[in-house]
Amino acid sequence: MSTSTIPTIDLSQWRSGDRRSRERLATAVDQALERAGFLLVTGHGVPRDLPAGIRAAARSFFHRPAGDKRPFLAEAGQYGWSGPGAVATGRADGVPTPPDLVETWSVAPGPYDDAAERPEPGLLPEVWPPRSPALRPLLARYVRSMRALTDELLELLAAALGQPLDFFTRHTTRPDWTLTLNWYPAIATTGAPRPGQFRVGPHTDFGTVTVLDRQPGKGGLQIHTEDGGWQDAPYDPEALTVNIGDLMARWTGDRWRAGRHRVPAPPADAPSEELMSLVYFYDCDPHTVVESLPAPVGRVRHPPVTARAYVRSKVAEISLR
Repeated sequence: MSTSTIPTIDLSQWRSGDRRSRERLATAVDQALERAGFLLVTGHGVPRDLPAGIRAAARSFFHRPAGDKRPFLAEAGQYGWSGPGAVATGRADGVPTPPDLVETWSVAPGPYDDAAERPEPGLLPEVWPPRSPALRPLLARYVRSMRALTDELLELLAAALGQPLDFFTRHTTRPDWTLTLNWYPAIATTGAPRPGQFRVGPHTDFGTVTVLDRQPGKGGLQIHTEDGGWQDAPYDPEALTVNIGDLMARWTGDRWRAGRHRVPAPPADAPSEELMSLVYFYDCDPHTVVESLPAPVGRVRHPPVTARAYVRSKVAEISLR
């Protein structure tokens, strides 16, 4: 996949660069999000040891027997543990796939309907696996890093659209967000995949911005582009993978494409391969009314939607419970 299709953006240049450097970065972002909806981002400021610590602590939870994990079972669209058979993500893409071969642990600030009642961003819910106490402080640090990073990314995205820097962040006072740990077990654990089965089926994300810390592997992330079809996503151990979701695409009047992607089934020729991704989904304040930017920036005028209601309707499409 061409680096011009999925460029690497160095955020340290955005922070410290002169006006021309910042304009070049903004232009590169605009072009990349038009083509594929994906970026690689370096200079993000997330400590390198933090994702590794999270994976080690989370693995001790995922490797527990199902009976130990069941008390933390999440209801549909809520937060906690989701076991095998919980979702078929391809449904959001109109593909009737079998259930995804993934287990997840998700945290979020809670289902507060009144934005004024929501806790400060970065606080985690009270329910927590007692056998994984080390995971909570690690995730708290990670969420704080992600919150700072995504607001900075939203300022860069606003500049890429020729808008004031706070065009998006004025709507992230008490935003909805979810941090999900996606554990992709080895084929030795899952058994042979069914025809058409994925670790995560083809889809676009639902919100504004997604930040992904991932591991390389034979059964890793694939990205779809109009000119190249499905291809393995480029990987840089120093970079985070960033994509925009459906809500952001609507906001830009389809100037930008929500990044279409999938994670294929565990490969038969790597029977012990297991991977874990850290996925931070960032939306905006729950009652934000998202209206498409008009021409010449936007290209399609979508009906206005309310942020949380829109994302929840999309989540409901993929849930099997």
